[in-house]
Amino acid sequence: MTDRPLPSLFELTPLNPAYREDPQVLLDDLRTRCPAHRDASSGSLLLSRYEDVRGVVNDREMWRDPLLAEEGATLQRGLIAGVDRSLPRTSTTSILMLDDPDHARIRQPLSQALYARVARCRAQVEHIIDATLDGLPKDEPFDLMDRFCVPIPIDVIASLLGVDPDRLGEFRTWSEGIIQSLNPFRTPQQTTAMEVASVALNDYFTETLAARRLEPRDDLITDMVTLQAEGAVLSEAELRINLSALLVAGNLTTTDLIGNGVRLLLKHPAELAKLRADPKTVNSVVEEVLRFEPPVEITGRIASRYMDVGGCPMKPGQAMSVLLRAANRDPEAYPDADRFDVSRKHKSHVSFGGGAHICIGAPLARLEAQVALVRLFERFPDLRLADPDAAPIWRMLPFFRGLERLDVIGT
Repeated sequence: MTDRPLPSLFELTPLNPAYREDPQVLLDDLRTRCPAHRDASSGSLLLSRYEDVRGVVNDREMWRDPLLAEEGATLQRGLIAGVDRSLPRTSTTSILMLDDPDHARIRQPLSQALYARVARCRAQVEHIIDATLDGLPKDEPFDLMDRFCVPIPIDVIASLLGVDPDRLGEFRTWSEGIIQSLNPFRTPQQTTAMEVASVALNDYFTETLAARRLEPRDDLITDMVTLQAEGAVLSEAELRINLSALLVAGNLTTTDLIGNGVRLLLKHPAELAKLRADPKTVNSVVEEVLRFEPPVEITGRIASRYMDVGGCPMKPGQAMSVLLRAANRDPEAYPDADRFDVSRKHKSHVSFGGGAHICIGAPLARLEAQVALVRLFERFPDLRLADPDAAPIWRMLPFFRGLERLDVIGT
């Protein structure tokens, strides 16, 4: 036994240097000592065991909207600070934070259109990645995050949406600004950038939705206005806010998936050799990256009924913070869980959540990462870290895990 206090949720972020350096030390300790831990600082139950986490994210009766959380759920309630409650909820948040029936009503046509696009967009993705690779230097150090991992997801979603090439620069700027909505500790300057980007994107989608009704194109925005015209019950505000959410939900996390994957493969040459020997194994490689170094570290749920979770009694309105990263390294679920092994026998990870709220962009993120990793190591067969002994520079964004920089040399 130990009297050492259990870590709070806020200590399980990159703002804590110990966590930033090695999250698993704290997460493994928490899972071992108290896998279902009531955390007073966040007002939520922290869940770190795979069985509990998977059960919660797959429970379709759980609530997601922070408006339904009890007053003591400070983390969840903080997400709705400043929200105008006189407005329809669907005009102030995306499907990420909605519950049924609105969640299903909006998600169904959006997923129908998005998945159809993803199913036939491989050539687009390959073209964007090849063009990005063409611009990378050889035989000199460069930041792979800035030059490769960041632009690819933005350019891919811009292509799917049908953004005109002459507006791509603006779109990239807005995309970077809107990502600050995920940062609860953003600076005043970052808040300003976020607000400017939000207004600009709202104006862009208003203008573009109207234009596609007059002159349809082969793009996702046209798909959405077509579904709306055919009877999908979607307001203009709902279209705008959920198209913007595709940028927030997909860009940062896919950037980090690619960056984390490259770093892991360069740090584990035997695993990289397996990919080089058989590029068809890339699907397994991406799944192991998602398990081992997931871009999203937590998600939230709210109890919708009296229930028992991880041995803890819960009542309606009580919040749960679900530690996805901890679940993915649970030795009860994964033998030798702290070993990066791209040949690992498949077992579903929880990096995309689950249930009704499973990540809507998961198929696109997987496709981008698969193509990016194969193409990068084909183009740069001797890619290496510029300084193999340098400590990684992790982004200081709570509840996400991604690199600020990844300096490499390619030949």
